[in-house]
Amino acid sequence: MEILRNVVILVHLVGFAVLFGAWVVEAVARRTRITRLMNPALGVSLVSGLALSAPWGLDHDLNYPKIAIKLVVLLVIGALLGIGSARQKRTDALPSAIFWLIGILTLLNAALAVIWR
Repeated sequence: MEILRNVVILVHLVGFAVLFGAWVVEAVARRTRITRLMNPALGVSLVSGLALSAPWGLDHDLNYPKIAIKLVVLLVIGALLGIGSARQKRTDALPSAIFWLIGILTLLNAALAVIWR
């Protein structure tokens, strides 16, 4: 069971890495754009995060406030991706505030996972 949990953790980290990596590539290229990779990466992070929050044979209690805050941040990132994608399709431009918020909140979510024990 521990091996399966570690595989789900790996999938969760890969989802985060793809989302943040796609954002960093656009930021370094000085393009404020949402790429096609960001939405599926968010979905992978969400599904694997929900799987990790299930109490499956753990010897310790889950930190439910941490899980709730990370879920809210992830939902806000999803909302920003949706709003940004719609604006990008309509006007072929993305407000820089939305673009930077996506990156900052993605990094915040990773920081919450690592720092908050």
